[in-house]
Amino acid sequence: MAIEEIAETTATAATATTATIGTADAAASATDATDTTAATQGTAATDATDTTATAGSTAAAVTYPIAPGYQVNVRSGPGTTYKVVKVLPYNSRVPIRCQRHGQKVSGPYGTSDIWDSIAPGQYVSDTYVRTGSDGFVAAPCG
Repeated sequence: MAIEEIAETTATAATATTATIGTADAAASATDATDTTAATQGTAATDATDTTATAGSTAAAVTYPIAPGYQVNVRSGPGTTYKVVKVLPYNSRVPIRCQRHGQKVSGPYGTSDIWDSIAPGQYVSDTYVRTGSDGFVAAPCG
């Protein structure tokens, strides 16, 4: 009888562990789904490509990670003399609408005069954005 009780207890513990793991996986999936923005029904988005597309749109907005461990100033123009309009929190991702040359600055990804426009009137130095390139990855700002 003692062996059967141990086997039953072990089976119950295994079931509880499986249920806990399943719950953790579901929570992780829910978190991944929450991290991907879906603007409308029919939106296509995947973690693998880090893209967000709205139904009916032809272009997908690629986002790039900000350097780990940094809160980055977003400025009204392409230089440190421009007003800070907001600060990006740690682990942020940003879309790059267009890029332009501005003040040369140094950051975790080198020294550059490239500034990324992340929204109208909002610029971050490309030296704080992991684009995988030392040059432009988006069209020049007009």
